[in-house]
Amino acid sequence: MSESPSLYLIPVTLGDTPITQVLPDYNHDIIVNIKHFIVENIRSARRFLKQVEKSIDIDELTFYELNRHTDRKIIGEYLEPLKKGQPVGIISEAGCPAIADPGADVVAIAQSRGIKVVPLVGPSSIIMSLMGSGFNGQQFAFNGYLPVDIPGRIKALKKLENKVYNDDQTQIFIETPYRNSKMLETMLNALRPSTKICIAAGITTPQEFIVTKTVEKWKKEKFPEFEKVPCVFLIYK
Repeated sequence: MSESPSLYLIPVTLGDTPITQVLPDYNHDIIVNIKHFIVENIRSARRFLKQVEKSIDIDELTFYELNRHTDRKIIGEYLEPLKKGQPVGIISEAGCPAIADPGADVVAIAQSRGIKVVPLVGPSSIIMSLMGSGFNGQQFAFNGYLPVDIPGRIKALKKLENKVYNDDQTQIFIETPYRNSKMLETMLNALRPSTKICIAAGITTPQEFIVTKTVEKWKKEKFPEFEKVPCVFLIYK
C-alpha cells in the first residue's frame, strides 16, 4: 500500500484500553506504512506501535521527539521526509495529537508549507467528556490547565463561571491527576451552589467515571477515587 506524502495525526488510547475498542482498522493500515514518527515520548510511542502491529520492526523506524523541552526552531526539520514522498505520523501521549498537545506546532508548520494534513479517527477526552456531561455542546470552550496557586485558580474559576452564565457556554479544563481532589475542593468553595460540575475521569477505561451534579450536591458526596486518573472537569449552569 502506497500512501501519499501526508502528515498523519495518529490518535492513541486514553489508558489501558484495547486498541480495537477505540481505533478503526483503517488507522492500522495507515500506520504500518509510515517510517517516520514525531512523538511526545519515544518509549511509549514504540509500545503503542507494537500494540498496533506486533510485526512492526521498530529498528526500521525514525523517531523525532517533540515535547516541552524541544527547541521549536528545529521542529520544521521533522517534516523533511515528506519532500522525498514519505509520509510522517504524529503520536501524542494520550488521545488526539495537536489537541492540548505540542503537535499543534508541527501541524501549523505543515499548513504554512501547503502539506496535506490528515487527522485520523480516535478518542478525544475533551469531546467525549462533553458528550457525556449533558452540558451545552453548541457553545463550549477548552481552557487547558488553570493556575496552580489557589488565589489565581479561584479567580480563573469565577471568570469561567461568569462565561457560563453570561454566554451560555460550557467551560472545560484539565488538571494534573495528583491534584484532582484539590481542584474539586477549590471548585466547591469558589463556585455557586447551583453551578453544575461534571467530572469525567478514566474515559474509555474500565474505571471510567462521568458524573454531573450541582456544587451543592457534590458537597454532600464523598469524593470519587480519581487522584491518579486522567480527568476532565466541566462546568455549566
